[in-house]
Amino acid sequence: MKIKVTMAFVLMLIGISMNSQKTSITGRFADAFTEVPLPQVKVSIEGQFLEVYSESSGDFRLDLDDFISEDVILRIEKPGYILKRIPIHIETGQEKDLLVILLEPDLAFEQTHQNTISLSEAELLSEDSEFDNISGVLQSSRDVFQNAAAFDFSQTFFRPRGLSSDYGKILINGIEMNSFYDGKPQWSMWGGLNDVQRNQVFSVGLSSNDYQFGGIGGTTNIIMRASKYQRGGRISIAGSNRSYKGRLMATYASGEEDHNWFYAVSVGRRYADEAYIDGSVYDANSIFIAVEKLISNEHSLNFSAFYTPNFRGKSAPLTQEVFNLKGRTYNPYWGAQDGKIRNSRLREIRMPVFMLNHNWELSKALNLNTNLGFQFGEISNSRIDYGGTSLETVNGQSFYQGGGANPDPVYYQKLPSYFLRFEDNRNYEAAFLAQTDISQNGQIDWEKLYASNLIAKTSGLNSVYILAKDVNKERQISVNSILDWKLNNNMTVNSAVKYTQLQNQNFARVGDLLGGEKFLDIDVFALELGETPGVAVQNDLRNFNRLVEVDDSFKYNYEILAKEAEVFSQLLWTRRSWETYLAANLEWVSYQRNGLYQNGIFAENSWGKSKPAEFLNLGFKIGGIYKFSGKHNLEVNLGYLEKAPGIRNSFINPRQNNLLVTDLQSEKISTADISYRYRSPAINFRVSTYCTVINDATEVSYYFSDGLSGLEQGNTAAFVQEVLADIDKKYYGFELGAFSQVTPTIRVKAALGLGQYIYSNNPDLSLTSANFETKLNYEKAFLKNYHLPGGPQTAGQIGFEYRDPQFWWFGTTLNYFSRSFIDINPLSRTKNFRLDSDGLPLLDFDENAARELLKQEEFQDYFLVNLIGGKSWRIKDKYLGTFVSLNNIFNTLYKSGGFEQARNSNYRNLKLDLDRDLPLFGPKYWFGAGSSFFANLSLRF
Repeated sequence: MKIKVTMAFVLMLIGISMNSQKTSITGRFADAFTEVPLPQVKVSIEGQFLEVYSESSGDFRLDLDDFISEDVILRIEKPGYILKRIPIHIETGQEKDLLVILLEPDLAFEQTHQNTISLSEAELLSEDSEFDNISGVLQSSRDVFQNAAAFDFSQTFFRPRGLSSDYGKILINGIEMNSFYDGKPQWSMWGGLNDVQRNQVFSVGLSSNDYQFGGIGGTTNIIMRASKYQRGGRISIAGSNRSYKGRLMATYASGEEDHNWFYAVSVGRRYADEAYIDGSVYDANSIFIAVEKLISNEHSLNFSAFYTPNFRGKSAPLTQEVFNLKGRTYNPYWGAQDGKIRNSRLREIRMPVFMLNHNWELSKALNLNTNLGFQFGEISNSRIDYGGTSLETVNGQSFYQGGGANPDPVYYQKLPSYFLRFEDNRNYEAAFLAQTDISQNGQIDWEKLYASNLIAKTSGLNSVYILAKDVNKERQISVNSILDWKLNNNMTVNSAVKYTQLQNQNFARVGDLLGGEKFLDIDVFALELGETPGVAVQNDLRNFNRLVEVDDSFKYNYEILAKEAEVFSQLLWTRRSWETYLAANLEWVSYQRNGLYQNGIFAENSWGKSKPAEFLNLGFKIGGIYKFSGKHNLEVNLGYLEKAPGIRNSFINPRQNNLLVTDLQSEKISTADISYRYRSPAINFRVSTYCTVINDATEVSYYFSDGLSGLEQGNTAAFVQEVLADIDKKYYGFELGAFSQVTPTIRVKAALGLGQYIYSNNPDLSLTSANFETKLNYEKAFLKNYHLPGGPQTAGQIGFEYRDPQFWWFGTTLNYFSRSFIDINPLSRTKNFRLDSDGLPLLDFDENAARELLKQEEFQDYFLVNLIGGKSWRIKDKYLGTFVSLNNIFNTLYKSGGFEQARNSNYRNLKLDLDRDLPLFGPKYWFGAGSSFFANLSLRF
């Protein structure tokens, strides 16, 4: 009896022991070539919601507390490596050790992350236009549509779901990098660091993420901690004819060193005397360093810094007339000086960034990540200021004397159309000479500018022309804490609190006097020749008729103090067949201007501090995924949030005064999307539909316009600030991404995006100007149902890839784009369009003709074919890889964007101009690049 009792007791203990033992999967990842450990490998059970990342040693452990014995697919993902799916059988209460798992490098990933020029060159080329694309984010999603949008569609300014990049969030080590100025990420601040930006966590749309509330355009966190890089180095050299000619990069990560230290470094250089666009000089350097110390099992401290000083020559949109004369690569911003290219529009960025990240594992269930970021430096944009003036004193009285003509080689008064604008008085000889001059030259005449200044100098006068720089000098500090709290096996809370403060100084700086000695700092457009430069023309009343030299500030000078505080919390609840989340945030934003100059026109409200613009924003979102089986799941996301306008759209004319947009308010955004996913060995696809409504948006624009009504003394022309307020927009559409592994070596894929992005109301439009005292309120701009600009609203792709077992690879894609629309001029859609200068209706107004004039231009559909191929070799424990990509191989000509010029703002002026064979102020277009290539050779060790 005693023996039976004892045996029963022992068996009971064994049973208890077995039941208490956790079900888990363990293993270690290593590179198939170099055999170094791989950190940051994502491990999950396909069709389930559990996931972990491997440690710096490559080890991982995936606990499966509530699993019963069954067969599952282990899904293994890491950017830069081929996706691995391993079928395994799980036994309840047992630990399954997979030992060492070798991952092979992915040549396709190498192409997309090296060929795409440092977080989307399309963003860089369009920084001064309205056509940016959030698809430039190099997220490492395996989703076919997202990858097509990022790497094939981005060359056309395509925007996924129609959203510009200010609606997405970019984080580095948990710190948000979006700008206060316009809400967009400042890509150039970390360009050229491709090798150390591969560890990314990407959330589509407003779906859940662990770091912050996020944006409707998605959230990407780029992890740049030293312990998250695999040990080893990489050297690469590349050549291209796109944005730069050559690129050199070198990167090394130590892995774990003695006493739990890690470090990583990366340096790079990109350069071109002239790239695809004429005169587009490019010079960029980059350096990154990260050092991390594992202080204990609970604490780690990471310091990282990067600095990417760069400058590049800008290019300009072209009218059809200029394009016909010069072609798609023409750029009027440059000219030859002493036989060398000199671009007058240089964008220069010098903005180092420092980050300190502390990770504290309070317990197995509780983790606190605290981050501190600091950035400072300046961004400048150069231009020729041709308002150079002189003062002549007669009998003790000063008079304005002289002034330069516009040096733009395609200024409207230098075009053939200018001399043919009147039917009864066409000057064919002058038109022919203008055409010949532009066709054979058409560039800035630097020698003429220097000669003009030399003549003035020898006469004892000041410079007529100078090279000025618009400078943005910043100091920004950001701090946040992110808490991850696993309440139990099924419930997690993510919370965060953050604070950011920006001190921003904006001013013009004299960059080059172009052979002159001094420059007179007055507003020459506010007076006529021979007038006395009195109070109104003074840029700074505290420095009357000031003469400035190189490196002096002039023209305007003001500060912006911006602050943001936010709290965020998210509850994530997971079960075996479903996952749901609920999140909310509260955000406070404040802007205040401090004028450092007292402007002569706005003497009462330009000096000193403005009243602050403050916004209190709320956000809520809820969503979930339901898994019908291992193959099928359905995802739903719903959200409402408020978004403060950027500084750009808050102040009407900050260079001259403190005025805020009247009744300024945050945007109200409602969004919803539904996605169905299917995965099987034969085919994988995702189909999604979405709808986003944005209300109460505000946009501020600047331009010169003629044909204005309501001005005194019959004036019709002025340089104006346009405020378009209470704008409502609607975005809805459909996305599809699918691929099939037809054979072990052949994969076919397809992507399709169908969208409809429109103005959904008639917003309010008003104008202010230094040329008139009271605001012009033109009431409603009739924009409802006009299409929003920003690239094609329909995009499709079919393609295939071949991966040979001998490590060579090639692929091709056929991409189709349609329904791209020009950016319309809102002023032409107001009551001003029907009115004469006296405010009375135009007698010659024709309703049918007006409707045709105001019809929104739709660009032609087009196809682009891209090719890519590569090969890799294993040389002992090293890895040599090369690839070449060809974009737009058939040299297709297409318009990627454009805008209507606002010069002619009423019916009579616009009709007169557009009825001409060559309109003087026709639309300006961005033309897509023709055939281009990128080639890269890299060595990993």
